[in-house]
Amino acid sequence: MTDPSRTGASPPSGSGFAVVELFTSQGCESCPPAEEVLGEIERDARRRGEPVYALGFHVDYWDYLGWPDPFGDPAYSARQQAYARAFGSGQLYTPQMVVNGTAEFVGSDRRRATDVITSALAVAATAPLTLTVADGPEGPGGGRPVVVDYRTERPPTRAVLNVAVVERDLTTDVARGENAGRTLRQDNVVRAFTSVAPDGAGQVHLDVPPDLDPRRASVIGYLQHDDDKVVVGAAAVDLAAPPA
Repeated sequence: MTDPSRTGASPPSGSGFAVVELFTSQGCESCPPAEEVLGEIERDARRRGEPVYALGFHVDYWDYLGWPDPFGDPAYSARQQAYARAFGSGQLYTPQMVVNGTAEFVGSDRRRATDVITSALAVAATAPLTLTVADGPEGPGGGRPVVVDYRTERPPTRAVLNVAVVERDLTTDVARGENAGRTLRQDNVVRAFTSVAPDGAGQVHLDVPPDLDPRRASVIGYLQHDDDKVVVGAAAVDLAAPPA
C-alpha cells in the first residue's frame, strides 16, 4: 500500500502537517532518548499515513568532548542558532525539537511532542507543496546528485524552500565521548540539506554521500518564512522502494 505522506504530494486540501526538526549529537549523553522519540514519530506517521516529517540535524559543537559526530555539520549548528535568534532565547542545547518552526522543547519529551504535532496537524497548509525525485546521472545515492522537482502555490514573500535527504535505520558504534561504548540507532538523519528561494516551480540538486542507501532514504521539502521561521507547507517522497 502506498503511504500517502511519502508520495511527494502535499497534504490533502484543508489538512495540516508537522515538520519535526531534532537538533542532536552523538556526543551528547542526553540525546539518545530524543532520537528514539524521533524514530517513533517517523514510524507512527508512516503507519498512519500522516503528513509528519521528521529530520535529525546533527550539530557539531559537542565534538570537542572526544567523539566527532560522523553526521555533524556546522551548517546544522548554524541552523539551530538561527532558531535561537528567532525565538529570542539566544540559547543552544541538545536535544532540542522544533515543530513547524514555531514550537520548541526538549526533544525527549514524548508527551509534549505528541501534543504539539496534534495541534500542527489541525492547521491547514497555506502554501501547498509537491515534490518529485528525478534520478541524477546514474540514479540517487552513490555520491551522485539527487534532483528534486518542486511545485508550490502561493509561496510567501521572503520564503525559503528547505530540501533535505534523510536516511533511516543507521547505527553507529561510539568509541569515545559521553556515549562511549554504546551502539546508537538513529532514524531520519539529515544526510544532505539546502535552502533556495522558491519560484512557483523549479528544481533543486543535492549532493548525497556515497554510503547513502536510497532504499532507506527520503526527500523532505518545506517552505518557511525567512524571518520568523514559520513553516507554511511541506511534502516528502521516498527515494526508492524500501527493502523487502
